[in-house]
Amino acid sequence: MSIFAVAGSDGSYQLTQAGYVLIIAVIIAALLLICVIRKPDQRGTLGTRKLVFSAMAIALATVASMIKLFHLPMGGSITFFSMLLVSLVGYWYGLGTGLFAGLAYGLLQLIIDPYIISLPQMLVDYVFAFTALGLSGVFSGAKHGLIKGYLLGVVGRYFFAVLSGYIFFGSYSSEYGMSAMAYSLAYNGIYIFTECGLTIVLLLIPAVNKAMTKVKNMAVEGPGHGRALKQS
Repeated sequence: MSIFAVAGSDGSYQLTQAGYVLIIAVIIAALLLICVIRKPDQRGTLGTRKLVFSAMAIALATVASMIKLFHLPMGGSITFFSMLLVSLVGYWYGLGTGLFAGLAYGLLQLIIDPYIISLPQMLVDYVFAFTALGLSGVFSGAKHGLIKGYLLGVVGRYFFAVLSGYIFFGSYSSEYGMSAMAYSLAYNGIYIFTECGLTIVLLLIPAVNKAMTKVKNMAVEGPGHGRALKQS
């Protein structure tokens, strides 16, 4: 990792200029791929619309991630609905686009607030965990698809967070008299599912649900696409 990251005094790695350039290049590539991915039922030229709405959601999620309602001492925090904002892209445009949006968001988190102890840990914490939020796209066309997709994305992120905690940070479990797996399950569950619960409560408010449907209509409508989307 000497080209893209250098070891710090605490044993963690810091990104080099080449590392930042590489990450930015991957983010740009992910955004460009968002433009060309289409669901089978999409008609017209939606590339520009998808790029604008996806970039907007990623940017808002990044800002929301900086508003920490609660921060745990060893990392992880309850944010201002940042996971929901990322999940919206999959809900709007489907699985493929959602995964690339999650990847772009995860790489932005790596730039903004990196904590790297090894390449595998970096991949699990910043690439796989946040990309999993794009699993929301599985329920893009389903009834109540936003809530179902969001829950699936959260579970995906939780899986990788637990995996990372168990493999790379399990040594901290001895301080609490717990096994590494139990510690990781509890620690990551505190902040991930607390934010998830608050988000579900928000989405169950009828006015919010109606607003989310209108936003989806705005995100997916394009030339030649005149039919209204079903209430989700």
